[in-house]
Amino acid sequence: MPIPPDLLAILACPSADHAPLELTGDELVCTSCASRFPIRDGIPVLLADEAVPGPNGLGVPALEAGSSGAGSSDAGSSDAGASGKDDSGAGTSGADESGAGAGSGGTGLEPEGPLG
Repeated sequence: MPIPPDLLAILACPSADHAPLELTGDELVCTSCASRFPIRDGIPVLLADEAVPGPNGLGVPALEAGSSGAGSSDAGSSDAGASGKDDSGAGTSGADESGAGAGSGGTGLEPEGPLG
């Protein structure tokens, strides 16, 4: 059963931007994030849990995030990696500082037990 044009005109992606949807074959496709939504028995299923997310995820613009998202992902990964390294470095520095403090290093990890 086809979706009436007047209904199709008011349907929107359930993501925060509520972009328009286009009918493509037997599913609706978001014009922004390219997420796909099934049509079952002529009824559009616009539930995020039922969607097939676009290339960058539900609600993330497909074209914009595809070009800048890669940079953002890399930057995010770098930040996460840097944070992980910083955390490791901080832990190492803390251990080194604690080691420099003689008992402080061991107590930096152990004082919680003896103090607690």
